[in-house]
Amino acid sequence: MLTLATTTPGEPEIFASLQGEGASLGRPVAFVRLSRCNLACQWCDTAYTWRFTGDNRPHRDDLAFERTANQLTLEEAEVAARIAALGQDRLVITGGEPLLQGAALAKMLALLPEGMTVEIETNGTVAPHPALDSQVAQYNVSPKLAHSGNPAELALVPERLAAFAADPRAWFKFVIARPEDVTEVLALQQAHAIPGLRIFLMPEGTSSTVINERLRWLAPLALEHGLRLTDRMHIHLYGDTRGT
Repeated sequence: MLTLATTTPGEPEIFASLQGEGASLGRPVAFVRLSRCNLACQWCDTAYTWRFTGDNRPHRDDLAFERTANQLTLEEAEVAARIAALGQDRLVITGGEPLLQGAALAKMLALLPEGMTVEIETNGTVAPHPALDSQVAQYNVSPKLAHSGNPAELALVPERLAAFAADPRAWFKFVIARPEDVTEVLALQQAHAIPGLRIFLMPEGTSSTVINERLRWLAPLALEHGLRLTDRMHIHLYGDTRGT
């Protein structure tokens, strides 16, 4: 069984859209959003995947979501069938933290149509299940910096960062809220030998106004340090909404 997020009560968040961030920005893909996360970013834009009623971990919106309306479980075969019905040749698995459900994901991926390319978005703290790892073409790794509010010992696991840095399938995407966050990125790049051409700087924000303001001061920093810059295209197109 897989535990998924919902778009509306009872409806899993499985949909087709354009990838809005990172190395595959602009590509038509199928998305599946899983529920549950081992971290708690205070600016998380998908808090409905983990901040359920009774969870008092800090979040800037201070919202709590009813688990029964925002989380459901489905058999792997049902998830695979819904993904296949979208007619895309590329799948992005996001969350939450997808690698918490590695074994079930491996079973689901084995049921997809032959030739589908798979990306997984991860916070970089969990080792991929061996049966899953062999089916993944791309990891979008987003380590959480100090401004996320997560303790560094939970969010920045040295052996995991080093392993992803050594894996050519892994692209790193750092959420940036203030210029000094880039200094933290540079320190992590040096400490874990992350190739600069596989690092994206991405402005934090859930509105076009905030994203564009941050892009203006982030672009020169990316240029100065030889790092890539990524927008959040889906926010410009659809706003901060589910299933997009």
